[in-house]
Amino acid sequence: MRLSNLAASLLGVLSATIVFAAAGDANASQPTRPYAGIPGDQAEFVETPDYMVSVLSSGSAPTLIWQTLEHSERTECSSCIPLVAALLYDANAKNREIAAWWLRRRMFGVYGPGEVYQQTLNTLASDPSAVRRADAASALGEFLEIAGSPALATAIKSDTDPGTRAAAASALGRLNDDGAGALSVAFGDTDPNVRLAAVQAAGRVNSFVDVVTTAKLVGDSSALVRRQAVMLLDEMNATDSVAAVLALAQKDSDSEVRLSACHALGTFGDSSVVPALTAIANSDANQQVRDQAHIATLRL
Repeated sequence: MRLSNLAASLLGVLSATIVFAAAGDANASQPTRPYAGIPGDQAEFVETPDYMVSVLSSGSAPTLIWQTLEHSERTECSSCIPLVAALLYDANAKNREIAAWWLRRRMFGVYGPGEVYQQTLNTLASDPSAVRRADAASALGEFLEIAGSPALATAIKSDTDPGTRAAAASALGRLNDDGAGALSVAFGDTDPNVRLAAVQAAGRVNSFVDVVTTAKLVGDSSALVRRQAVMLLDEMNATDSVAAVLALAQKDSDSEVRLSACHALGTFGDSSVVPALTAIANSDANQQVRDQAHIATLRL
């Protein structure tokens, strides 16, 4: 009796296996449809080289260029490289950004001697057009190659155009590199836009620790620079700058600077500033500043 039941069970398992295998063979003959039920305009697709060339060579709208390059991330198209490289200097900032994004993913035709990356370095170093030099600096940041750092540092220190110097500073921030001290040099630039770009970039560099030079910016003529400098000191927990930041919290004419200064004082952890913060919380003309000063006292 037991043998009969066992045999019946084994026969049932064998039958089920055969049916399952047959179903599998039948399904294998059907095409895979990973996007079944998804509207065509929402499914991912890959552009062909011919289509890419037609879009890039016809003065297409930025949205179409962006879509085409995004959908051709893995498309190898050697004839497309010079067309995309030209977009590094396009009037549209989005075109410049997506062009660098696409180019930095190429295995061939971009990084060799005389190819796009080297051409970009040459443009930054010697192109007579300040606009093209600035675009080249931005492109070097978007390529995400640390090899571009020395060229960007040189531009910060010696380029005659403030737009190029500012672009070079921002590019160093994109590379997470201070250019062997070039950002600190840019803190002393005669142009406020360069100083602002440099201090913003420094906030993106993990290894940036130049508290002394940053602290000098709390007296900058530009409120935007002062605020960004205070925010950077806050991020670095620069406790040695308490006195200078407190002066901003108490007297700066710009409420955003005072607000950032109060936040930084809360970060520094120096309880000696509590009376001053309490006074600010009770008397500042701006409600947000008063609130931030009160919050800072609670943190100390």
